[in-house]
Amino acid sequence: MKQRKTVAQQVIEALKDLGVKYVFGVPSGGWIDYMEAIRVTADIEFILTSHEGGAAFMAETTGRLSGVPGVCFGTFGPGATNLTTGVGCAYLDRSPMIVLTDEMPENKRARNVQMNIDHQALFAPITKHSTRLEVGKVQQIIFDAAQIALSGSQGPVHIGLPQGMSDKVSNEPKLSPPPSLNQKLASTGTITQAKALFANSDTPVIVLGLRAKLLKQSLINEVLNFAENLNIPIVITPMAKGIMNEDHPCYAGVLFHALSNIVGETHQQADLVLAIGYDEVEFNFEEWMPKVALVSIDIDKTDIDTGEYNLACDVIGEINYSVTQLLSVNCDNKRWDLCEVQARTLAMFKQLQPEHKNFGPCAALDILRKTLPENGIMTSDVGAHLHLIGQKWRTPAVNLQLMTNGWSSMGYAIPSAIAAKLNFPETPVCAVIGDGGFLMTVGEIVVAVREQLNIVFVLFTDNDLALIRIKQEKKSKPIYGTQIRAEGTIGCDSLFGAKVITAYDKNEFELALEQAFATNGPVVVEAVLDATEYDSLVLKADKP
Repeated sequence: MKQRKTVAQQVIEALKDLGVKYVFGVPSGGWIDYMEAIRVTADIEFILTSHEGGAAFMAETTGRLSGVPGVCFGTFGPGATNLTTGVGCAYLDRSPMIVLTDEMPENKRARNVQMNIDHQALFAPITKHSTRLEVGKVQQIIFDAAQIALSGSQGPVHIGLPQGMSDKVSNEPKLSPPPSLNQKLASTGTITQAKALFANSDTPVIVLGLRAKLLKQSLINEVLNFAENLNIPIVITPMAKGIMNEDHPCYAGVLFHALSNIVGETHQQADLVLAIGYDEVEFNFEEWMPKVALVSIDIDKTDIDTGEYNLACDVIGEINYSVTQLLSVNCDNKRWDLCEVQARTLAMFKQLQPEHKNFGPCAALDILRKTLPENGIMTSDVGAHLHLIGQKWRTPAVNLQLMTNGWSSMGYAIPSAIAAKLNFPETPVCAVIGDGGFLMTVGEIVVAVREQLNIVFVLFTDNDLALIRIKQEKKSKPIYGTQIRAEGTIGCDSLFGAKVITAYDKNEFELALEQAFATNGPVVVEAVLDATEYDSLVLKADKP
């Protein structure tokens, strides 16, 4: 039976049928009918953000945490271009998203019209697919977008909403959301080849990437037991944090982040690399891998310079199936000394302990880790502190530490924390932000105040773009253009209605965090830190 409902009603009901609970954005005149449809529809809510970029970051985190495409909206021209930073995050961090924008009606698309650009061309390079809405096909277009966003390597899909269409009646039958497309299985021959290569290796190393988090938990446990039984060290990528306990006997550290040279002392001894769910968007193989055979198990073709490196076997297909097949390999224990690996990992963590005389980022992270409950979610912005978090922050489960390492955009942590709290209101949430990233999306704290979200925004103040300064020093260049300000703090007791507490030492910081987590509503805790601690810990070479 066909339904006589407006396009706006059909769009919002289709999103609700997908399981969407929030639509993030900044409204336009063309969005009014859609907002009204949200207002009168149960269990879906429009969240007004301060900037469309923040809306897209919130949608990215929602998609990442919920498994349902996050949804955001922006208007013509600047609204759409503002969205693109967060949309790019979903594209390169592999999170499902549906991006909605106003779009000119057909008779105006090619004309000189205020705010008019080609939105299809704008979003084509940063989405898996870009299309526009049509009367009579609303549900099909929305559901197809969700299927594309969720299938294979997940990501965003853009849908243009032509102006003047929202109040048109769309007669169409009631549809149900389709399942995600099934990934093809890897060939038996390829899996047999991978098992033979692995069986014949003496010192293989396993590397778990961001898509390994999509394995069933029972299979993750099997992988860890497999490695322990066969005596194999495991390294992980930053976005795979939480996939295994840092105290696991096979754990050898995180690639790319602080003191990665120590992690390299392990993986450089390997005679084979077994990559599971590895996405090169985080860190190219060539930047860290020894020139040994690579066996990759993933859903996408491996991207590596095969002129210099040996891609011995590329197992492409549904990842749970491929890993299950590989774990049935029959081989002897490998020749690693795991006690030596463990000693090296413990020595690395010891170097990441804070210096006693200064209040630096290592001390601040230790105090925050002690204060945040084990099940709490921490989001991190991009900067020198992220390199410490990637290696140092103990993460008991996947998605309890959220970062952007594929897109790597500053300004991520504040909107990401807001989305995390909206989706998991009973879970403690905090964000760690440096000076630079804080200034980029500080306006989104208004959302946390308005929604009465108990989030602790931890601002690391050192008035320095430390990562860039260190890179300047490594090239023997003068320090230039990296000073946020000469000195000082954010200089207020309240920010948009959120309480601000400033801490100058460890004791003040610990007391401030305890107060902040016990407060109803958002709190900014500003830690005034000595940034020199970064200099000896970050930007280390992963291999000689």
